[in-house]
Amino acid sequence: MRREILVSASPKESWVALLEDGQLVEIMFDRPDQGRLVGDIYLGRVEAVLPGIQAAFVDIGEEKAGFLHVSDLLGEEEDDDDNGGGARGRRSRKYPPIQDQVRKGQQILVQVTKEPISTKGPRVTAQVSLPGRFLVYMPFSSHVGVSRKIDGRDERSRLRAMAKEIVPKNSGGVIVRTVGEEVTKEILEREFKRLHGNWKKIQRRSKSQKAPARVHGEAKLISGVIRDLFSDKFDGLTVDSPEIHKEITDYVSNVAPELLERIHLHSDSVPLFDQHGVEEEIRQAFRKRVDLPSGGYIIIEPTEALVSIDVNTGRYTGRKDPEHTILRTNLDAAREVARQLRLRDVGGIIVVDFIDMDAQQNRDKVLQELRTHLGRDRARTKAFEISDLGLIQMTRQRVRPSLFQSLTAPCLHCNGSGRVSTPATVVRRIERSLVRAAVEKERAIIVRVHPEVALQVIEAEPDFVRRLGRRTRIKLELRDDPLLREDEFHLLSGPAEADVTEKYVTR
Repeated sequence: MRREILVSASPKESWVALLEDGQLVEIMFDRPDQGRLVGDIYLGRVEAVLPGIQAAFVDIGEEKAGFLHVSDLLGEEEDDDDNGGGARGRRSRKYPPIQDQVRKGQQILVQVTKEPISTKGPRVTAQVSLPGRFLVYMPFSSHVGVSRKIDGRDERSRLRAMAKEIVPKNSGGVIVRTVGEEVTKEILEREFKRLHGNWKKIQRRSKSQKAPARVHGEAKLISGVIRDLFSDKFDGLTVDSPEIHKEITDYVSNVAPELLERIHLHSDSVPLFDQHGVEEEIRQAFRKRVDLPSGGYIIIEPTEALVSIDVNTGRYTGRKDPEHTILRTNLDAAREVARQLRLRDVGGIIVVDFIDMDAQQNRDKVLQELRTHLGRDRARTKAFEISDLGLIQMTRQRVRPSLFQSLTAPCLHCNGSGRVSTPATVVRRIERSLVRAAVEKERAIIVRVHPEVALQVIEAEPDFVRRLGRRTRIKLELRDDPLLREDEFHLLSGPAEADVTEKYVTR
């Protein structure tokens, strides 16, 4: 499989796209006015301690206070992971009561692990970790581990032993990252010293600051991607900015000079993302319907609680065996669901409604296909067995708002529902409003509506004005107004149209 990284940068925003065999599978962006918080370290002040949910809110100087769960207070790391922080999110263990560990007004050093999403503030942890290219340094832990994505037992043992040698006693813990495979002891030792030195600077900064204050900023998008992702597992990296190209080559020449020949500067007149079809893929990522190669399709519906995905055969009806038709559609859907979750950066609880299959063997094939493709995802995922209803429940690590939430805002027209009232429905609302107006002894009313609603009245109810006039004893006049929304109407009191009596908008 050919893997590529595309970097498109301008003064106002930066984009990074990951391609697998020419197909977009992951997109990340950063804007100066939408600063990312994940990885940043703050000297915060505890605002409130809530024993009922075993959590505290910490003022870190941002718009919303950080949420600190008892499981995110200092404790021993046990999970080998590229990002460290494996203990985060484990609620089954018993922890000392949070009210015995922190108090209101206390200053505490915390790191952001999850961006603010919707109405929720950022998630923070006291288990600070500093990622480098080859190591993750954890100053409050004594754990030494190796990324789970490094498979070879001998290599894992070698790296673990090497890491234990380079970390002095009582100096913290480390995890060797995936790109650290096959590195030498000298390289690991050099990076450990750099990360340990950074931690000393952070400590000095925190002692000289007054909470709330940021004491360390994580690497920005492009720098972080090059540090965390770019390795010999990628066939190429193409950049469309000469300045960013120089920054990347300068960094790579120091840490992995053998990769320099894979870095290219895009100089074609056709924009980089247009050349690879990335812009169109981003636009399609906002659509609910995604077509499958077999002719079927999936429908993706985000909600507040979870994301539901429905699989349909569509125009694909197969030839003879309906079970084979369903299996093929479900296998296509499993691959596409995994890609769409990465592409849209969907997190939280996800429910996939596959087409019902009778054979348990086929159910297992679909689940295995889904898990195989989820294995390419950098975010942590977990997919459970297919239920009797044909549903797969799964979770995906949520660190930041999805692509859809980050790049869009609720529609003022429909208030985010994606639907508006039909013209017939609006006509009935007008009728009820006029009946209420009659109670107020109105004598003349002008009804202003969208042209589609006016057409509904003319074609379906040509006697609407006369009938309502007799019923309410109000002199009525209907006028179309193309500036109104389809589900909006105005009732204007009197022929002078001086005052708006009522305004209804579907919500």
